[in-house]
Amino acid sequence: MLAAVITAAAGAAATAPVAGLLTQRAIVRSGNGRRLRITGSQGIDEQDFVRIGGLEQWLSLRGEDRANPVVVELHGGPGSSNSILAGVSRAWERHITLVRWDMRGTGKTLRRSGANGQGEMSFEQLVQDAVEVVKHVRERLGVQRVVLLGCSFGSAIAMRVARSHPELVSAYIGTDQKIFDGGRDTSDYYAVLDRLEQAGKKKELAAVREMGPNQRAWSAEQFSHFSRFASATDPHTFVAMKSVVMKSLWYSPLHSLREIITFFKSFMVSAAVLPGTACLDDWADGSRFDVPFFVVQGACDLVNTPARARAFFDDVQAPVKEFTLVEGAGHFAIYKRPDSSSTCS
Repeated sequence: MLAAVITAAAGAAATAPVAGLLTQRAIVRSGNGRRLRITGSQGIDEQDFVRIGGLEQWLSLRGEDRANPVVVELHGGPGSSNSILAGVSRAWERHITLVRWDMRGTGKTLRRSGANGQGEMSFEQLVQDAVEVVKHVRERLGVQRVVLLGCSFGSAIAMRVARSHPELVSAYIGTDQKIFDGGRDTSDYYAVLDRLEQAGKKKELAAVREMGPNQRAWSAEQFSHFSRFASATDPHTFVAMKSVVMKSLWYSPLHSLREIITFFKSFMVSAAVLPGTACLDDWADGSRFDVPFFVVQGACDLVNTPARARAFFDDVQAPVKEFTLVEGAGHFAIYKRPDSSSTCS
């Protein structure tokens, strides 16, 4: 998906001198770096590598007041680091201490040890890593529990941590919520077929038809292709990718040009996790949670549909629960249009 966006953007930028683009990037990055500074005596701004699951993994802890609630964010993808979104979420840091983590196979963690040094690439390992991250953060910041914020694929991981370790978690928040059902519901597959057919994408349509609706038979490459096709044919998600994700990546003061390349490589490395998710079933794992349970979903999200997220949410038993639709938003709802009141079109 991201590669497709870059290709589209490249045509618009082809006539612009490279030196001019890099100069503009340097100026904007410098300004963004100044806006990211946390200088108060009660603040925290730490980025470092921590030994998690036998691997040095990158963590960022940022906030203006250490007394604020701690939120541990689990990014999507797999392989889609949210560290590039530091500028977008800067205002949050007045109210929370935000912890970001580049999972194994992703971003700065991937760059640290290389593709062959990531250890076991499995969904179960990512869940175990997440538990270790939470325990590390609790000890580092001296808190008993943290809020878990799971984004897209990361929401599936965060939800399992919240369900199995309520002693570590004060609340669960899922956005672009990913729900597994063991492959029973194939509506997403056929919806992508319809969108590809309407768009006249014959090559992509043939590839998806050849894959068939049974995800248990898909390879890592096929999972990756399907995700790209689903995103590219979702207009709201495509716009958010260009205006939020790509823009943030290009102007991130935390990422060099080489790290931009690593950002894209992360998707290929992390795709190894996907075949192991085909049999996962959130209903079978249980819908009882001993912590408050919140979902924030883009009303127009065609990648992780609000209907499937709502179906699971309705079965959730939790001390407190709430489901919020962000009108006019697709994927990346909390980053693209958190206060939107428009409708899908």
